Amino acid sequence: MTMRHRSGTGAFLFTSPRGGELDARSATGEGVRISPLTSGAPHPNPVLHRERGRIGRRASHVRHLIIGLCVAIAFGLTTAAAQAHPHVWIVAKSELVYAPDGSITGVRHAWTFDDMFSTYALQGIETKTKGVYTRDELKPLAQTNVESLKDYAFFTFAKTGAAGSQKKEKFDDPVDYYLEYKDAALTLHFTLPFKTPVKSPALALEVFDPSYFIDFKLDEKDPVVLVGAPANCKLALQRPTDGSAQAQTMNEQTFLNGDNSNYGAMFANKITVDCP
Repeated sequence: MTMRHRSGTGAFLFTSPRGGELDARSATGEGVRISPLTSGAPHPNPVLHRERGRIGRRASHVRHLIIGLCVAIAFGLTTAAAQAHPHVWIVAKSELVYAPDGSITGVRHAWTFDDMFSTYALQGIETKTKGVYTRDELKPLAQTNVESLKDYAFFTFAKTGAAGSQKKEKFDDPVDYYLEYKDAALTLHFTLPFKTPVKSPALALEVFDPSYFIDFKLDEKDPVVLVGAPANCKLALQRPTDGSAQAQTMNEQTFLNGDNSNYGAMFANKITVDCP
């Protein structure tokens, strides 16, 4: 695998053959995915690090990989566990933000990462108080996260209009982003503004990782909130079934195959809003 250091932040971005830079191999020869949402100390494998130039020239048009070898090394996971999907678990809360004229201006997310990922992501971050991470101290990592997420369309997919004639909506770059550390977990807060405010009687929003490296679960208590929506708007939520058991029986190469490149769509969190 290769590792690209973001100068001045202490953060490292890991990319894969799909992303054009990384071609990591596990002990069994399978590709291993590394997260774009991490920060930490230099890679523990110097041989792997020296290979970055050669591998970078060879690789092309393969998407970023989410998490694998570095986490496996850091936490002593077995090779089999490192290959099984999903690798990262997120509990998500979302808000749909409306303007006074009834148009939707954006989506506000709060994603809480699992404790293992949170621990790994915090490696190498200097703090004034041990075990306490302020918003300012986490600011470089928050920036790295939102910049990396752009390559994945922020795992957020919106369509407007009636079924059968829906139009895909595009988002601008995130704003108001920051990281919060509480109860041994990192939560990434950010707002995705629509490129153009959406005024439609029907909105469909899905949150998922097509490759299913990340498992998104909407919060049980407050999964989705409409902020400033017209009184006649109605919200509906469809939670996915848990696909982790089936996914963990599939090796890494299976997920790199074209037939499974959108595997995670089966486990999308589906949010619909109707404003007749």
